[in-house]
Amino acid sequence: MLSSEKLVAFVSTTNADRARAFYRDTLGLRLASEDGFALVFDSGGAPLRVALAKEVKPAPYTVLAWDVKDIRATVLELKKAGVTFEIFGFFKQDDLGIWTAPDGSQVAWFKDPEGNILGVAQHA
Repeated sequence: MLSSEKLVAFVSTTNADRARAFYRDTLGLRLASEDGFALVFDSGGAPLRVALAKEVKPAPYTVLAWDVKDIRATVLELKKAGVTFEIFGFFKQDDLGIWTAPDGSQVAWFKDPEGNILGVAQHA
C-alpha cells in the first residue's frame, strides 16, 4: 500500500536555533523550509522534519541513519565539523567509533543536540 509513497523522517527538538545549526551547519543538510511547527531539511531528496516540541525524550537506539559510500571519510569529515562519535563499550569499535558487523557492514553513531542517536552506515 505505501511501498511507492515517499517516506518522511521525523525527529524532535526543543530548540530550533540549535537544531538548525546542527542539521544545516554541522551535518550539511539543506534547510528546505521552516515554520512554527518544524524545520524541514532535504537529505538526499528525502525530507527530514525536525519537529518543535516542549520536551524530547531521546530513544536509547538509533532513530536516523544515513547510508554512505565511504564511512571512514564521512566520519572524519563529521569529526572535523565537530561531531563526537559514541563509543558504547559493549562491542568492539575502532578508534573512530566504527563497528564492523559480522557481514562486513560498518556503522558509527553520534547524537544530535537533543541526545537523539543518529548514525552513518556503509553496507557490505
